[in-house]
Amino acid sequence: MKTFFRSSIILSAGLALFLPLLLSSSAGATSGFEVLVTTFPIYQIARNVAAGSDALNIDIMLPSRMGCPHDYILTPRDIRKLEKADILMINGLGMEGFLESAIESAKPGMKVIDSSAGIEEILYYEDEYEHNNLDLGRDNDSFNPHLFASPRMAAKIAVNIASQLSRIHPEGAKVYSRNANLYALRMNLLGEDLAELGRRLKNNRVVTQHGVFDYLARDMGLKIIGTVLSPEGQDPSAAEMLETVRLIREQKAGAVFIEPQYPSRTAETIAREAGIPFAELDPAATGPANAPLDHYEDVMRKNIVILGTTLGTL
Repeated sequence: MKTFFRSSIILSAGLALFLPLLLSSSAGATSGFEVLVTTFPIYQIARNVAAGSDALNIDIMLPSRMGCPHDYILTPRDIRKLEKADILMINGLGMEGFLESAIESAKPGMKVIDSSAGIEEILYYEDEYEHNNLDLGRDNDSFNPHLFASPRMAAKIAVNIASQLSRIHPEGAKVYSRNANLYALRMNLLGEDLAELGRRLKNNRVVTQHGVFDYLARDMGLKIIGTVLSPEGQDPSAAEMLETVRLIREQKAGAVFIEPQYPSRTAETIAREAGIPFAELDPAATGPANAPLDHYEDVMRKNIVILGTTLGTL
C-alpha cells in the first residue's frame, strides 16, 4: 500500500493548507444566490467548490440520509424550496425524474446546473451482468447516473459545477475554479489508490446490491457479474436470486457487497447460499446533514480497507 500512504500524505498536507478556507463555507453562507441541490453527493461536491464564497447559500432538497431517489415523490416542503431557489443543481442522467414537471411550475426560468452535462464515458444499465462490455455514449435512456461513486468522475463533476457556476456568477469564478481544481486533485489521487488496489486483488469478480458502483468498478478493474436489485431498487424474485447464486458459483465471485442505503437481508441470503462473504461498501450516497467537507474521502478510504480485506490482496 505504498501508493496509498503516499497519496494520504499529500491529501493530509493539502487539507492542512486549505481547511480554513473550506470550513469557512458553512459559516460564510449569507445573502446572495440561493442554490438548491437535489442529492447529498452532489451537495457535498458543490459545498467543496463554493467553499470561501459568501455569494452562495447552498441547501439540499432531499434528506441527506436518503439514498438514490428512484421512487421519490415531491413534498410541499420541496416545492417551497424550489420556489425560493435561484439555482437548482442536479445530478442529471435521469436521477431526478421526480422533478420533470415541477421545475417550471415552481419557478419559471430558474437556472439549472446539471452536474453531469458534457461528461463523457457514461455507462448504461443495459446488459449490466456483462459489466466490462457496457457501451459508452449518450444515445439512449438507460444511463447509469451514479457518477459520484467514482472519485475520478467526482473530480469531473467538481470541475463541471465550477464552470457552470462561473457562467452564472463570474465574480466568483476564481474561487470556484481554484476549489474545483484542488478537489479534483484530491479525487484523482484517491482514484489512483483505488486503481492500485484493484490491480492487487486476488479476486476481482463481485456482486453488488445495485448499479451504484459501476463507475468505481470500471476504475478499479472489478468485474460486476450481477446485482441484487434492479436499477429501480426493486427486490429480485426467487428465480432471480437462484440465478445470481448460479452466476456466483460459475464465475467464482469473491464477495457480495451490500450498501448502507438499502436493506441487506436479500443480499446476505444470496451470499450465504453461494458460500461467499458479504461486506458493506458505502458509495457516499448519503451522510449526516452537517457532514465535513472531506466526508467523501473518509468513506472511500474505509472502502479501500474493506475491499482489500474481503477480496484479499497479492
